[in-house]
Amino acid sequence: MSDSHLRESLRRTVQLEADGLAALRDALDGTLGDTLIAAVRMMLGKSGRCVVTGMGKSGHVGRKIAATLASTGTPAHFVHPAEASHGDLGMILPEDVILALSWSGAAPELGSIIGYAHRFGVKLVAITSVADSPLGKAADYPLILPRMPEACPNGLAPTTSTTMQLAMGDAFAMGLLEARGFSAADFRVFHPGGKLGAQLLRASDLMHADMPLVAEGATLAEAIVTMTSKPFGTGGVVDGEGRLLGVITDGDIRRAFRKGFVDRPAVEAMTRNPIVAAPDSLAPDLVKTMNDRRITSMFVVVDGVPRGVIHLHDLLRAGVV
Repeated sequence: MSDSHLRESLRRTVQLEADGLAALRDALDGTLGDTLIAAVRMMLGKSGRCVVTGMGKSGHVGRKIAATLASTGTPAHFVHPAEASHGDLGMILPEDVILALSWSGAAPELGSIIGYAHRFGVKLVAITSVADSPLGKAADYPLILPRMPEACPNGLAPTTSTTMQLAMGDAFAMGLLEARGFSAADFRVFHPGGKLGAQLLRASDLMHADMPLVAEGATLAEAIVTMTSKPFGTGGVVDGEGRLLGVITDGDIRRAFRKGFVDRPAVEAMTRNPIVAAPDSLAPDLVKTMNDRRITSMFVVVDGVPRGVIHLHDLLRAGVV
């Protein structure tokens, strides 16, 4: 096969899968969308978990969907349909919801799970493309996907179908996430490690409570002593009620020496209206602010009162950048 023919094969694969997603998107404007909304609302009212199942490639997609659900606020796990009739049906409780995937809706291994769902009144959501299949007819919430050609030139290897199943599972998970108001802070609870965890850190997670602060009546010499006793390269000047009036930076000190250093009130040398952060400021936003304003540290304040101080090095150590 020539490179040009191979390139065309690659493009055709992506195009056919894109066509499948476009058909799925359009179908959500009709009955499919109505059923998915009903399934989301039903899941929201359940105290149990979402038990995902599927055979073959649908099972691989199901495992990913279960992982996405679990990481976005919907407790979920995967049960292999072939193992279900050998004891794993005990993993499914009456308050759970079963999400079963089968493009044909006729995978015989799903039979025991379907029977169990009906026997114990467990709600069944199906992702399939055949409404009158055993799975489609058994489901309380049949999510019938548009039938689209596989990207496989033989029409055999699940490609377009699994892409559409995955997208439907993601839509289900994101619908639940948004309906619950699942926030970035909630997301971090389930993603504390790695680059993603660092991106979800907030100023309150990284700030130092031991701050270099002096009273507004302090002299510049006193402010320098306090500032240099800490590794932040800055010091804060506060009024009698503890509100931040300004900061003393290395640059302020250099400017004071260029003018002929005289020990005078710190408020005369400080930078007024300094750049500050709120405790819930996300770490990437802090990095951007520091880079944009060419500063290396910020005080974290609440109602004008400093609660902590954060340095660019703290963000670097946390792996934010």
